Amino acid sequence: MAQKTVSADSGSMFQTLGNLWPYMWPADRPDLKTRVLWASVFLILAKLVLIMVPYFFKWATDLLGGQLEAPALLPVILLSPVMLVLAYNVTRVVQLGFNQLRDALFARVGQNAVRQLAYKTFVHMHQLSLRFHLERRTGGLSRIIERGTKGIEVIVRFTVLNTLPTIFEFGLVAIIFAVTYGVIYVLIVAVMLWLYTWFTVRASDWRISIRRDMNNSDTDANTKAVDSLLNFETVKYFNNEQMEAERFDRSMQGYEYAATRVWTSLGWLNFGQGVIFGVGMAAVMCLSAWEVSLGTQTIGDFVFINAMLMQLSIPLNFIGFIYREIRQGLTDIEQMFDLLDVPQEIQDRPDAKPLAVGDGSISFNDVHFSYDNDRPILKGVSFDVPAGKTVAIVGPSGAGKSTISRLLFRFYDIQTGTVSIDGQDIRDVTQKSLRAVIGMVPQDTVLFNDTIAYNIRYGRPAASEQEVEKAAELAQIADFVEKLPDGYKAMVGERGLKLSGGEKQRVAIARTILKAPPILILDEATSALDTQTEQEIQTALDIVSEGRTTLVIAHRLSTVIAADEIIVLQDGSIAERGTHTALLKKKGLYAAMWARQREATEAEERLRLARETDEQGFVVRRPPPGVPVIADTE
Repeated sequence: MAQKTVSADSGSMFQTLGNLWPYMWPADRPDLKTRVLWASVFLILAKLVLIMVPYFFKWATDLLGGQLEAPALLPVILLSPVMLVLAYNVTRVVQLGFNQLRDALFARVGQNAVRQLAYKTFVHMHQLSLRFHLERRTGGLSRIIERGTKGIEVIVRFTVLNTLPTIFEFGLVAIIFAVTYGVIYVLIVAVMLWLYTWFTVRASDWRISIRRDMNNSDTDANTKAVDSLLNFETVKYFNNEQMEAERFDRSMQGYEYAATRVWTSLGWLNFGQGVIFGVGMAAVMCLSAWEVSLGTQTIGDFVFINAMLMQLSIPLNFIGFIYREIRQGLTDIEQMFDLLDVPQEIQDRPDAKPLAVGDGSISFNDVHFSYDNDRPILKGVSFDVPAGKTVAIVGPSGAGKSTISRLLFRFYDIQTGTVSIDGQDIRDVTQKSLRAVIGMVPQDTVLFNDTIAYNIRYGRPAASEQEVEKAAELAQIADFVEKLPDGYKAMVGERGLKLSGGEKQRVAIARTILKAPPILILDEATSALDTQTEQEIQTALDIVSEGRTTLVIAHRLSTVIAADEIIVLQDGSIAERGTHTALLKKKGLYAAMWARQREATEAEERLRLARETDEQGFVVRRPPPGVPVIADTE
């Protein structure tokens, strides 16, 4: 159900209706098609009944004035002013009932269209590349989708429920005026309609740019608010609440100015429409009053023309309202349409097949990769991870370590070379099957704002409670969870902020255990933890990696001593490779890194041992020679 999307600048109402039609007339939903047909029937009935309302008003007026010329047109029971007045009001109620039936029937059709387009956008967001999401702001994206779905509802509702019946009513009025009162009345009304529509279109086009400025300010303000709240702790660390408030207020100041212009311009638009309609109505009523004075029309005709025009003013006003709403709706969804038009950077090939996993061996062969042409990251990297073995990637910051894990997940495609699993180029297999066989324990574990059980079960949504608890035990977090008042139903908070770093890592390990992948990536999984927690997490990682093909991206070299092979990256190339013992004997880059980290670890240990409590209950930190002792009360 793919169709070309349009923007607010290039699309017309009919183009938009054509683009949205598959959602309002879905091929696989006969129940919704039936609703559209019945809504159309009630739409026509409502307009036919509405046309009768002024007639009852006219006949009642003429009867009261003794000028009713065609009593044969009316049933005998209605030849009474009271009955005509009652018929006038009953007809209005019936017409209102038909309109409400129409709206009720079409409600599910419109909401289904909103749901389907919102779902399509959501799915498309997850299909876009990591590069796209790293360059966009989450708050801005959520606001675009929110406004876009509302804009879709506006367009779907007003094109079908208002535009078509308005056109139909104009046609009926033109026929009645031409047959009953002459072409001159039709010409006056037609000129009024043309001027009204022309003015509305021009004024609304002017207001679109103002509305776009308001949307941009709104998106900017929402982005800053979401970004600031997501980084709540950082704001507190640096005491920058006032700075964040001022940044947000500057964005809202732009929104205030643009929103004021939107409402001011709306006032001018409404005033201009009122002037045009007032002049047109005055011309028609003066002509009718003149004919009444000549005796060619009755007082009832004068009242009928006035009632018909006043009745016409409602859909006529909807011309401006519909156009404004559709144009503004298009403005709201143009960014959403732009998102839908963003191509997928990483796509499955037409002949892609599911990955056939045997022993799970990994091979990088002469891989070259860069995020942009001016900055190469990997320069001819080649290595193998045999099935069931552990290979560690170490090196200085910026050497390209984490890039290797992203390439293996195929978040990006390499420029040259091959990355293969069991001899199959990962570009030749489906992304879904590729990612299904790889487990990841990242450095920065981000959890969903849900329960601990939900976050563990995310590794395999169909897992039972017993399987979740077993995974938690293997990840060494079961004891902690069972001590919580809500146990596995305890909420972890936004991004898992209610848990410590070590607890979040254990949850990540548990869900990876639950996924049970043949290939495991540990991307600096313990580098952000303290030494004691690192040792505890490392024990859990040893359990989960046992018997699996494991690629370790490491910062702390102490975690990769037991690896079957250690690869040292420097400036995107392999500088050294071998076992821990062999690399130390080479006394090269790895040995130098090991020496620096060992010195840092020993210094940390000496500082810990230097802390002791004196007889008065003071904690004394033993400083370097020549520096005064600082005592802190515990």
